[in-house]
This record gives sequence, C-alpha cells and structure tokens, in this order.
Amino acid sequence: MKIRRAELSDVPAVLGLLDKATEWLVAAGRTDQWGTEAHSTNPRRVAQIEDFASGDGLWVAELDGRVVGALAVGDAMSYVPPATEPELYIRLLVTDRALQGSGIGTELLDHARVLARGLGVELLRVDCFGGGDGALIRYYEKQGFTRAEPFGVPVSESVWPGQVLFQRL
Repeated sequence: MKIRRAELSDVPAVLGLLDKATEWLVAAGRTDQWGTEAHSTNPRRVAQIEDFASGDGLWVAELDGRVVGALAVGDAMSYVPPATEPELYIRLLVTDRALQGSGIGTELLDHARVLARGLGVELLRVDCFGGGDGALIRYYEKQGFTRAEPFGVPVSESVWPGQVLFQRL
C-alpha cells in the first residue's frame, strides 16, 4: 500500500469511499451517524472534500492503483472545543469497507502521527460519532487514543453526539 498526497482528481474516489461507508452504516441500521444520503450528492460535503484536496491536508492510501482510504488533517473542526496547545487534527478518516480489517486505517493514522511529529507537535486529536454502541470510540482507543470531552452538534431538531479523542506523541 502507498500513501500519497491527494489531488483534486482524487475527490470522486474519496466521496465514493464515504458513500460506501454510509451504505454499510445504513445496512447495519446505524443511520444516526451519517444519515442515509450519499456524500457524493451533498454539495456541502463535496465542497469540503474539494477544500481538503486543494490544501495540503488530504492524503489517500492506494492499493494496486486504487484509492482504498483517505485521511484529512489540519486545524480542528469548528464544532469541537479548541486545544490548549499546538496540535494536528484528524479531520477525516475513511477506508474501503470491502477491505475492513486489513490495516488501512492503522496505516493512515500512523501517517498522521508522522505528519504531526514533522510539524513538531505532540498532540494528535480526532473526533468521531459518540452515539450508538460506541464501536467507533473503541476503535480509536485501540489505536492509542484517549477519550477527552464529548460534544454535541445541533442537526435539525436533534443533537449529533460526538466524542473528541487525543493521543500524546
């Protein structure tokens, strides 16, 4: 597997990974995480991924010339409590659901750690869906992250539950 900086031409592949992840979540009855709408048809989400790719924070994992994972890093998302020290923030992590368990997410997180160290920061943070059965939180904990503060994002008439996690490098 090769990890490289993404280009704008990678945006459709990254959106495809997000669409497949949403389909997987819907099939598992977990619509409270990302809803049911395809990311590739959501103008706000398309613009976000294009913005990630236009900067220097979007990376893709390739296997046999095919994008099988994506990682976006940069400043913390506006909806999470700010850090009290310099950090690198994981803004997106998605992998090919057909290759679940093959270590793509781990390799992308290792890449984020390398990037953070290269910037001279000792704090890596990420947020994820904090509801459901907590599987995503446990995934990050297995990757060496520690729970920090939970948060909520108002969405329509409800609140999307989120969890910030951190790792000291």
